Formats: sequence, C-alpha cells, structure tokens
Amino acid sequence: METSIGTSGGGIQASLGGRYAIALFDLARDAKTIDTVESSLANVRDALNESDDFRALTVSPLVARGAAVKAVLATADALGVDATTKNFLGVLAENRRLGQLPAIIRAFRQIAARHRGEIAAEVTSAHPLNDEQVVELKQQLRQRVGRDVSVDLSVDPELLGGLVVRIGSQMIDSSIRTRLNTLAHAMKG
Repeated sequence: METSIGTSGGGIQASLGGRYAIALFDLARDAKTIDTVESSLANVRDALNESDDFRALTVSPLVARGAAVKAVLATADALGVDATTKNFLGVLAENRRLGQLPAIIRAFRQIAARHRGEIAAEVTSAHPLNDEQVVELKQQLRQRVGRDVSVDLSVDPELLGGLVVRIGSQMIDSSIRTRLNTLAHAMKG
C-alpha cells in the first residue's frame, strides 16, 4: 500500500485539502501513528464545531500569520493532540491553509479507512448514539456495502430523529426532518 494511497485517491488527490491529507497520512503511516492522528483530528473537528473562536481563527483572513500559528499551536496543546498533528496544524497556519481543515479531516478519514480496508461513512444523528446502536449501524452498513465501515459520528438536533449517512457520494437520509418536509410538500400538492 505504500504508493497506492496517493495514486488511487483520484478525487482526493486532486483537491488541495486532499493533497494535505495525503501528506499527513504518509507522515502518520511512517511514524505508525495513523490511529493517533485520526483521533487527534476528530478532536480538532469537534473543536471547530463547538468553538466559534477556533472556527473564526481558521477562516479569518484578518488574523496575522504569526498570531494564527501561535493560537493554533496553543489550541493543539489544549486539545491534547499528538505531535504529528500539532506540527501539521502549525504548517497549515504558516501556509494560511487552516480554512482547509474540514476537508483535510474528511479526506484523512477516507484515506485511513481505505488503508484499513474499510469504507468511511459520515453519520449524523439527532441524538448521540450509544455503543449498541453504533455496532448495529456498522453491521447494517456492512451488509449494504459488503465491506467493513468506519463511522464518523456527529449530532444535529435539527434532524429531530433518525439518521443521515454519507458514504462517498451516496446519501441515506432517514431523518424525521426530511420525512416531515416531504410530507408537507406532498400535502401542498
């Protein structure tokens, strides 16, 4: 798998975020820290979702480069990310590419899943899923796609209930919000 990740990435390799994700994956693979980096990136993703200040830091063109580097390294320390991920965040800040973080994190998860022989799925639920529900969901997705599936979980209370699952370009939407919208549209007829 040494070179197949970069070349079989196709669409991943074509995007800027994908190229950064491939570079980070190569570093993590060489250091044998793929799982650690993936976990650190999940913490960074959660921080982006939960902290308006951190998200603003990553997208604001007004933050000076030096200040962005200092702030992102301090945030990395606060999040307890591993050294590889911390250095990577510093490079992104230095190159003014922090705005690419969400795309980089998604692409890294896809590359890591492919490396493990899995398919990565993004799962959004109205409420946090417990361990039993995650196991059941993975089994159902495995039956559907014929391979092991790694799931990236997030919560969106606006769904009201149900799930939205994205596997590559395929989306499975069983959310109550979508069903209500469909029903309302049909009633307007």
